Amino acid sequence: MPEPSRQFRHAQKEERWLVTVCLFAGLFVAIGLPMALIGIWSVADRWGYPALLPESYTLDHWQRVLTEAGVLTALSKSLAISTVVTIFTALLAMPTAWAMARFDLPGKRALELFVLAPTIIPGIVVAVSVGQVFLVLGLAYSIPGVILVQTVGTLPFMTRLMIAAFETLPDEMLQAGRSLGAGPLALAFHIVLPLSIPGLLAGGLLTFVHSFEEFDKTFVVGNPVVQTLPIKLYTYLDPYSLQFPLAAIVSLILLLPVLIVFIVSGRILRDDVLAGGMGKV
Repeated sequence: MPEPSRQFRHAQKEERWLVTVCLFAGLFVAIGLPMALIGIWSVADRWGYPALLPESYTLDHWQRVLTEAGVLTALSKSLAISTVVTIFTALLAMPTAWAMARFDLPGKRALELFVLAPTIIPGIVVAVSVGQVFLVLGLAYSIPGVILVQTVGTLPFMTRLMIAAFETLPDEMLQAGRSLGAGPLALAFHIVLPLSIPGLLAGGLLTFVHSFEEFDKTFVVGNPVVQTLPIKLYTYLDPYSLQFPLAAIVSLILLLPVLIVFIVSGRILRDDVLAGGMGKV
């Protein structure tokens, strides 16, 4: 028995380089190659078939995008909406997640499926259904309407992560707080909230990214009055006025906050928080 075990470990060590090469090759094909093509398109002046590289390069496209009021307005609007959606989603998700994590509610499983329903149903279906309701309520083509419809899509992610965070809270600390005379608000602010910060940060970062890149619901409810950066990208990809260089620049601007968020999350968050929230069904 010891000999096969040593042979197995020896085989793992010899093949480790192959696994590493395959991993980095997959990352290059999935992330590096598309990013490189987008970067080249953003500075390409003339690039037609069958040339492998552009015939000439220019920064005029960047100057046009950065000086065009529409793109900067869409960027600021996207950042503002994503921030408000993140805060609003957290305020709604925390009480729901606390009840589902700490109480044995009747029909709890059905309630979980109801909360996760927006992630199961295609986004365009949710957008059309909610858009009809918002049109009747007068919320269509407005920033509050866009915030509410985006919250419908981000609430399940935040709720799942907060449930995972609340389920790991030690009962002993809550009981100790109650025995010392702490009321519900004191427990929430001095025990529950500090211990739940990793889950709250994870949910907040994912919510911000989801809202910043959201297109379907925003397009149905807000366009053409409320134009966020993804909608601006769609206008550059219109078949009748296709502008690849400008679309590439907007794509890079869209990716920048996402990369920053995931770099930050990788440094300050524990892997078990994300895994616990995303794996809970």
